[in-house]
Amino acid sequence: MTLPTDGADAASIAAALQAYREDDAPTTGGRVLAYVYDSGIADLEAVGNAALTAFSGVNALDPTVFPSVARIENDLVGWGLDLLAGGPAAVGVVTSGGTESCMLAVKAAREQWRADHPDSPRRPTVIMPITAHSAFVKATELLDVDRVMLPVDPTTFQVRTSDVAAALDEAGSDAALVVLSAPSYAHGVIDPIEDIAPIAAERGVPVHVDACIGGWILPFLSQLGYQVPPFDFRVPGVRSMSVDLHKYAYAPKGTSLLLFSDPEYRLNSYFAYSDWPGYPVVNTTLQSTKSAGPMAAAWAVCRRIGLDGYRELVLATRRATDAIIAAVDEIDGLRVLGQPASTLIALAADGPDGVDPFLLADAMSARGWFIQAQPGVAGLPRTAHLTVQATTLGGIDEFCEALRSAAAEAAQQPWAAADPQLEAAAMALDPSTLDLATVDALLKFAGLDAGESPGLPAEAAGIQALLEALPTQLRDTLLAGYFSAIFQPSREPAGDS
Repeated sequence: MTLPTDGADAASIAAALQAYREDDAPTTGGRVLAYVYDSGIADLEAVGNAALTAFSGVNALDPTVFPSVARIENDLVGWGLDLLAGGPAAVGVVTSGGTESCMLAVKAAREQWRADHPDSPRRPTVIMPITAHSAFVKATELLDVDRVMLPVDPTTFQVRTSDVAAALDEAGSDAALVVLSAPSYAHGVIDPIEDIAPIAAERGVPVHVDACIGGWILPFLSQLGYQVPPFDFRVPGVRSMSVDLHKYAYAPKGTSLLLFSDPEYRLNSYFAYSDWPGYPVVNTTLQSTKSAGPMAAAWAVCRRIGLDGYRELVLATRRATDAIIAAVDEIDGLRVLGQPASTLIALAADGPDGVDPFLLADAMSARGWFIQAQPGVAGLPRTAHLTVQATTLGGIDEFCEALRSAAAEAAQQPWAAADPQLEAAAMALDPSTLDLATVDALLKFAGLDAGESPGLPAEAAGIQALLEALPTQLRDTLLAGYFSAIFQPSREPAGDS
């Protein structure tokens, strides 16, 4: 299609956008246990969207022109620091999401390292477990920083304190940052932050705690009497933390907080430049021009819910989590990995003949529930991921019954495995020389044709197994190629008018 010559009316625009949404997963109702966060509060979406609209045209680039930006940001950062035990000198910044927060955390550590080692010809190193979010891998690549990836304990799925200490010793003066999770996305467990951060501090290496998904829920769990290990600024050595407001603060996407122990360290994440003929530029985030709408929406949602409201939401979410864990304990062939610290659950097979998580995800999808398949890598088992929400509690009986039924169905089937012909064809390819045409042909052969409505087939376990079986570089190349096929411009054919 091409842009119409005449402008469209508001009603037809709304109808067209609604038509685009027809194939989307629902963002409310609690049936999608990944990507979305639904509080169940009836007017919350309207409150957030009203603020989003009111501030959509406000440019958060320059708080001297738009002072409301600083007022909103200072409130949000202050609320986050209150929850996460920030000291009197602690500060922060509002970003567009967890990835930007993670990238700026790595930038702050890199700049601090460079200042501490002005004459070093070497590159700084970030030390992290393999369960750290991929945003940190992206950050090391974009910021030209080395990284050391550590294994995790196969029972607890936490990084071992001894492994981090050994990595710090090995890196020596090159060590610039240790990244730990509270909790990790894949398995929902908290790394031993209280043990590791002081060790890093003794060596002068800052620790960043990625609490993007747990930072707005763990403090309330602690207040409600649940056992939460120390993970925030109370732990010596924790210099920065990330916490996403568009997750369990239930704000519209996308808003995150990046919090720092002190303003000197935060300054390393800023960008300032005045050696050009234009206006002096100071960027507190990776973006320059940015709408103040998302931060205003987060502010409005936080004010609408309040501390008591968050305690109620967290309690409901944790009760739903506990109910799912109890249900899994009674399902033959299925188990919960590790000890879920908050409201994330990873389901795996219990024993060699247990339930295949890939088949379980397909069976749940057929029953109207989305849970997320996660491949087995680095010797860790394949799993199905659940992000439990406040609205999950309202349908918990239905969900658990669906889980029992889906597990029973999956248990009757052989484990999903890669098609031998497909795997052989893929393994014969050299990912360093692959072109998009070859990638596209292989994906279509595998049943992944992006077409006009991208998405995995209803029975995706075989594709998940194929991806799991491939070497990392080849897998990543194919995944990038699939997304390249999805995002193709809508263009009018030549000669049409």
